[in-house]
Amino acid sequence: MSAATDAHGRIVVVGSLNADLTIYCERLPLPGETVHGTGFAVNPGGKSANQAVAASLLGGAVSLVGAVGDDPNGEMLLSSTAGAGVDISHVRTSQSAATGVAVIAVDQHGENNIIISAGANGTLAPADVAASADAFDGASVVCLCLEVSLDTVEAAAVKGHDAGATVLLNLSPYGEIPQSLADLTDVLLVNAHEASLFLGAGEMPDAEADDAAWDQVRERFAARGLKRVVVTLGSSGSVVLDSASAGADRVTRIAPVKVHAVDTTGAGDAFTGAVAARLAAGEPLAEAAAFASIAAALAATRKGTQAAYAGVADVERKRA
Repeated sequence: MSAATDAHGRIVVVGSLNADLTIYCERLPLPGETVHGTGFAVNPGGKSANQAVAASLLGGAVSLVGAVGDDPNGEMLLSSTAGAGVDISHVRTSQSAATGVAVIAVDQHGENNIIISAGANGTLAPADVAASADAFDGASVVCLCLEVSLDTVEAAAVKGHDAGATVLLNLSPYGEIPQSLADLTDVLLVNAHEASLFLGAGEMPDAEADDAAWDQVRERFAARGLKRVVVTLGSSGSVVLDSASAGADRVTRIAPVKVHAVDTTGAGDAFTGAVAARLAAGEPLAEAAAFASIAAALAATRKGTQAAYAGVADVERKRA
């Protein structure tokens, strides 16, 4: 079901759409080194487009606000997002910039490195958010990342806040954010490296650390105005830090989901989209994160991003 047909529990995703140019190889190259690839693919991607598709496939009613170029990559992205049930009526086609591109290398263990070129994503501006005001009416969740300008992200956060939606910020690709954006953020999603950079705290506790260590991290986030945070720990699961929800545990550990990883590209986006879908459905954050861990793990078992994403039935089978 698209966001255009049902305003209940609606999700608005504001941000990036990229064409993923992926080369598979036995190992990632060292600086200055050339390695032989074992395959190549062009797939729809971009953090925000991925998150929108993941949320839609998991039952969310999703509107996407973004920009693509007037080119075959743009057509591919519009087709893939719309095909997943996402409302794309607020995705603008730029006549001045090509569709954004991500160049990705994936090794035999599913690990990757990524370089992005913003293209049309770099043209997405607060004016686009203002022009998409109707998408925010009645929205439950506004989902954001940092692949577009901070001005645009903050404009969307303001719109979401004013609409009474939960503002969900994925602090990736990592960048410093102003306190004004932190104050507008209801739920922050970060990996351990991003959390460390944001807090200036050195290494984060690991999955085996006691609750007291993670409670100190929770307090540091709360001091920055961020009262609900999910820290993902890769194959070690995640930790939910909650300083806001009445009756909720302040530190909740989410166990890892064991799978054979083929390609981890986009698994974090699957996690974010799944959290958005479950929050829009009314679930508490810790339950949403547990559901999202399964969705992200399943995404890593297949090549690519959007084509690898699971539906609700897949996640429920894995959870059973």
